Amino acid sequence: MTISATPLDLAAIRADFPILKRIMRGGNQLAYLDSGATSQRPVQVLDAEREFLLTSNGAVHRGAHQLMEEATDAYEQGRADIAAFVGASTGSADELVFTKNATEALNLVSYVLGDKRFERAVGPGDVIVTTELEHHANLVPWQELARRTGATLRWYGITDDGRIDLDSLDLDERVKVVAFSHHSNVTGALAPVSELVSRAAEVGALTVLDACQSVPHQPVDFPALGVDFAAFSGHKMLGPNGIGILYGRRELLAAMPPFLTGGSMIETVTMEASTYAPSPQRFEAGTPMTSQVVGLAAAASYLGAIGMDAVEAHERELVAATIEGLSGIDGVRIIGPTTVENRGSPVAFVVDGVHAHDVGQILDDEGVAVRVGHHCAMPLHRRFGVAATARASFAVYNTLDEVDRLLAGVRRSLKFFGRE
Repeated sequence: MTISATPLDLAAIRADFPILKRIMRGGNQLAYLDSGATSQRPVQVLDAEREFLLTSNGAVHRGAHQLMEEATDAYEQGRADIAAFVGASTGSADELVFTKNATEALNLVSYVLGDKRFERAVGPGDVIVTTELEHHANLVPWQELARRTGATLRWYGITDDGRIDLDSLDLDERVKVVAFSHHSNVTGALAPVSELVSRAAEVGALTVLDACQSVPHQPVDFPALGVDFAAFSGHKMLGPNGIGILYGRRELLAAMPPFLTGGSMIETVTMEASTYAPSPQRFEAGTPMTSQVVGLAAAASYLGAIGMDAVEAHERELVAATIEGLSGIDGVRIIGPTTVENRGSPVAFVVDGVHAHDVGQILDDEGVAVRVGHHCAMPLHRRFGVAATARASFAVYNTLDEVDRLLAGVRRSLKFFGRE
């Protein structure tokens, strides 16, 4: 697939991220290649949060004073702006629920799907399907749901190039949920969403998409993808920590019982019983993350102004250069697809005879920040026979020069440990 877009003004974009100018302890300028773990924030996001807190901070949906009204307006406008960023049409912002992160969003869905008050709840004898590619946040909650309900957990395996092996599992009418990642946070592989959604629909199963590694990097339209639920986080898309999103189809959210209970999510309370507010308020118990919502909406606006097609094209160039460069170094093995087709930003690799943490330390000495370890994906690493990998992951602010610095650091690690 060819993606064409207007070249980015990288100098202007990088100027929005003052942290990128930092000189690290080795005397080198920071090359931040760890946005798959958490991204940096532009000044526009920081300023939006700061302005809200300085001028309009108040309790959302409580009281009748001006600050409350302004805070509520900012909160709900943020919901609408973020909804539009992921394809929800005008009037569909109520399909977005705010959580503290994507992990909580996935736990919300998995917990409620085990509640017998929900007509499509998982029960004994049912099957939950996920994949061997998953981040633990999209695996452990489903293990727990299976344990609580007596259901069985099954999964799609992984091909040798790090993609979902569609031939490894057949679905039948016992399957109630199919949960999978849009992009693997390790291999970068893009899931065949339409095929997985189609297979789930054929047996009447719900679909749950972990979109943490896709929403910041490419155009995403949840309704067009046809998934029932999706989750993503703010801190991976140039936004604040402490804010995540659960997207759910309106009719499903309307039928679901609450996850957490308390203030804000009720209609009436007596000493005997309570009734609950409609979605999304039903799933937003307690004081919300108002300034974080404002910051995340600003991040969506920032990325939208650049254009997600342009973001995707730029990052594809970085990934292509990284794959080509690593593939040309003897002793380096990429864990995942070795082409840019149907793959995203993360590029994970191992260096023969050099532990991933040692590779990371050498790179850190050069000012190059990557993640090392199992990346919250132990089953995936076990599948490839490695305990840990080094992972470079990109964002809109990265450059080809930083890729060159990554490659130089990998070569240095081989030389340092006598493997070259």
